[in-house]
Amino acid sequence: MALVSPPLETSKRKRFLKTAIVILNWNSQQWLKKFLPSVIENSPDYDIYVIDNASTQNDVKFIQTNFPEIKLIENDENLGYAGGYNEGLKKIKADIFCLLNSDVEVTPNWIAPIEKLFEENENLAAVQPKILDFYQQDFFEYAGAGGGLVDNFGYPFCRGRVFWTLEKDHGQYDDTQAVFWASGACMFVRAKDFFEFGGFDGDFFAHMEEIDLCWRFHNAGKAVFYCGESTVYHVGGGTLNKNSPQKTFLNFRNSLCMLVKNLPKRMLLPVLLSRLILDGITALVFWRYEGFSHLSAIFRAHLSFYSLLFKMIKKRKINVHTYGSKCFVPFQYFILKRKKYHQLRD
Repeated sequence: MALVSPPLETSKRKRFLKTAIVILNWNSQQWLKKFLPSVIENSPDYDIYVIDNASTQNDVKFIQTNFPEIKLIENDENLGYAGGYNEGLKKIKADIFCLLNSDVEVTPNWIAPIEKLFEENENLAAVQPKILDFYQQDFFEYAGAGGGLVDNFGYPFCRGRVFWTLEKDHGQYDDTQAVFWASGACMFVRAKDFFEFGGFDGDFFAHMEEIDLCWRFHNAGKAVFYCGESTVYHVGGGTLNKNSPQKTFLNFRNSLCMLVKNLPKRMLLPVLLSRLILDGITALVFWRYEGFSHLSAIFRAHLSFYSLLFKMIKKRKINVHTYGSKCFVPFQYFILKRKKYHQLRD
C-alpha cells in the first residue's frame, strides 16, 4: 500500500515563525556537556530550553553553571519522554518546537530549511531532518534515518534503516518528501498542532510516542515530512541503553497501544491478533539470542497492554484512519532477505 499524504497548503503570504529548541534531560549531563555547545553555536538566533525531568545527578546545577544562556524548566518528577515534554512545553511560547535529544550533534544551517517548510505549508504538522550515526557519520542512524514509515501490520521502519540494517549515506535520501512519522530524536512540530492533538500520550512514558502522534496527525489529514537539506548526528541510547529489557518492554507494549488507537476499524482485530502471535514468536527468538530478561519483558508488555486496552479504545477518534506503506516488512526482511528500503515492495 503506497503512503498517501494530504496535499500541502501553500500560504499566500510568507509567515515568520518563532522556533524554540527544546531538549528533555534526565541524568544526561555527559551528553549535555558534549553536544549542547554545538546546539548553541549552530543556533545563534534561537531560544534554547532544557526541560529537566527531575534528574538525580546534579544536572540542574551543571546547566546553570556552565550554560547560563540556556532557559531551564524543571519538572517535579520524571514523567518520561512523553509526559516530560507535555509538561515542559506548556511553559514555552513558540510557533514551532524543535524536540531534540540530548545526544544529538547539530550542524550549520540545520533549522532554516525546515523552518521554511513550515512557513510555506500550513498543513504541515511535523518534520524531521536527515539523522546520521554520530560514530559512523556516513551511515544512517537507527532512530529516524531518512524518515519513518510503517508497514501494513504497523511495524515501523525507515528510509535508510530496515530493522537492524543501516544504509550508508550516498545522498539517496537528500530529498524532501512526505513520510509517516518523524523521529523523536529530532522532531520539529507545530505548537498549535501539538497541543490541539493532545501532545504525546503520557501512558506511553517513552518510545513510540512520536509515531503515535504522527499517526494521529495523518488520521486528521495533516502532513508529516522529512527534510534532507538538514542533517544531525545521533548517538542513540543516551538515556536508555539500546539493549535494555525496559526498552523492549516499552517498545512492544506501546506498539500494541498505538495500533488500538489508530488502526482503521476494519483492520484493528486482524492486525492486532496477528501482532500478538508474532510477538510470541519474537519472544522465543529474543530468549534464544538476547536472554530470558527480554522474553520476560515482552510477556510483561502484553500484560501491561491488556490493562490499558479499554483506555486505549476510548482514545480512538472518529475520523479518517490511514496507515501502511509496504507489505509485511518482517517477511520481506527475514525471509526474502530484502534488507534495504529500495528493495521493499508494496
